[in-house]
Amino acid sequence: MSILSALNNAYDRLADRGEVPPFGYSSEKIGFVISLNEDGVPISASDLRSGDGKKKIAPLMAVPASFKRPGVTPKSFFLWDNTGYVLGVTERANEEKERKKAFNKLLSFRKKHTEALADTKDIGLRALLRFVQRWKPEDFEALGWPEDIKDQNVVFALESERRNHIYLHDRPATKELWARLAAGGEKTEAVCLVNGGKAPIARLHPAIKGVWGAQPAGASIVSFNLDAFSSYGHDQGDNAPVSERAAFAYTTVLNKFLETGSPNRIQIGDASTVFWADGSGAEIAEGIMSAMFGEAEDKIDERSEAQKIKNILEKMRQGMPLEDFDPDIARGVRFYVLGLAPNAARISVRFWLEGDFGTLAKNYQKFLTDMAIDPPPKDDVPPLWKYLLETATQHKRENIPPNLAGDWLRAILVGAPYPLTLMSTVLMRLRADKTVNALRVAMLKAVLIRNFKKEVPVALDPENTNKGYLLGRLFAVYEQIQATALGGNVNATIKDKFYGSASAQPRKVFALLESGSANHLSKVRKQKPGYKVTLEKTVGGIMDMMSPEDDPFPASLSAEQQALFGLGYYHQHNAFFKPKAEKPVQSEEATQ
Repeated sequence: MSILSALNNAYDRLADRGEVPPFGYSSEKIGFVISLNEDGVPISASDLRSGDGKKKIAPLMAVPASFKRPGVTPKSFFLWDNTGYVLGVTERANEEKERKKAFNKLLSFRKKHTEALADTKDIGLRALLRFVQRWKPEDFEALGWPEDIKDQNVVFALESERRNHIYLHDRPATKELWARLAAGGEKTEAVCLVNGGKAPIARLHPAIKGVWGAQPAGASIVSFNLDAFSSYGHDQGDNAPVSERAAFAYTTVLNKFLETGSPNRIQIGDASTVFWADGSGAEIAEGIMSAMFGEAEDKIDERSEAQKIKNILEKMRQGMPLEDFDPDIARGVRFYVLGLAPNAARISVRFWLEGDFGTLAKNYQKFLTDMAIDPPPKDDVPPLWKYLLETATQHKRENIPPNLAGDWLRAILVGAPYPLTLMSTVLMRLRADKTVNALRVAMLKAVLIRNFKKEVPVALDPENTNKGYLLGRLFAVYEQIQATALGGNVNATIKDKFYGSASAQPRKVFALLESGSANHLSKVRKQKPGYKVTLEKTVGGIMDMMSPEDDPFPASLSAEQQALFGLGYYHQHNAFFKPKAEKPVQSEEATQ
């Protein structure tokens, strides 16, 4: 199924539940409502926003649909707009140029509504007509309205209906008038590429808002705004005919998914990623996907089927096949994942995935198995974005390698090999900042298992003879010897100084580390003689497992061996801090 078709189906499902505005309307942030008397005299400007100070949030409201406003000629929306159009007032009006712009916008709003409302008999619309015919920007100061209203979107209401939250655009006569206005004008008809029916074609598709890094006013997935994009005499939307309703549907539901705080949205690198499901158990499936991708537990609790979602997740994480305990969701639901990234005035499709939800569940369980590590991370099942932050310099979201995020998500969802750039990026971060944690080691382990078909231990494996793994363990023991000898009086540990070179070029470093450990062990003998014996036995046991035919400290290690070096270091380092009952045999004497 195409992206636009899947989004249209999602719109129909949400429209049936009343969660998206009907055709011809759009959800917009409305900050204030201006109330009018029946004679058009303004009474008040009421703040609809919630919160405090500059962080006030305007609520979303279904109003007559907005549209793109290209070019320099002002074009106002119907029955609502920002104060530059409605009142001719903006925060920047202290400049002559800006005052002139605002006045031209006001003239556009006045002209549009004077023409549209000329024959109306509705008392609310008549009041608005009188208002726009009389209003002058100078009136704003006389009314003493709050400065906060400037540049906010505003709607209108009769003062007698304002307290009941009935706005002019909600009145039956208004809806009937807007339907006639929206259907008017000459429109080209063609077969819609989305639904296959003949209908009026959208020349300009509504803007898509909420894509991280894209223009705040919105951008487009489908657009033809240059002569070079014209074909066979067609321009703009006629090049790829999509009906007005289909264009409205896919952009409306996409904007719904991209809203701040939406449970159908996550940020994967620079890709604003939305996901949804289709089928009889779609709502539950979407809740499961939210948790898979890292939604907070409190958001799951907000769902009507919260407990069922948590039960299914728990069983999935225990490895139970979804078909065994919920076959309806496994076989009757399709899932969709769409990654969008900014590209000048357009939006690029970074990735698009779809499939059966049962297959997604199996692949997710494989991912959990691949990422299992002991000791585990603080979050038992960390969200994907936490893993991705480990690949970014300074742990900043904007520094996540752009293509890596999408490629990794695709591999997880379809069960494909992980991108090799995941291994190289994590190894680079380990060499750069020397932070060897559960998330990074788990990613290295996953790549080794899936891409290189390696048998990689989840926890410390004293019998593993892989050279990289043994050298990682040995490095961790040398670090423990130093820490025991010097205590907290170490400005920089051997990990801080030598981890990068030890994991890539062992021959350059390990002879020096071996010599230093001898000096440190002499101090340990005076402080903890029993522990000195334990540490010496651990070093000896690791060296005994090195192949006698090979140089124990090779000149270089491959990327696979470097990954195992990190895994061996992580396992051995954490073994020194396990409670006594959990410690492996060679570390039991460490507490003596």
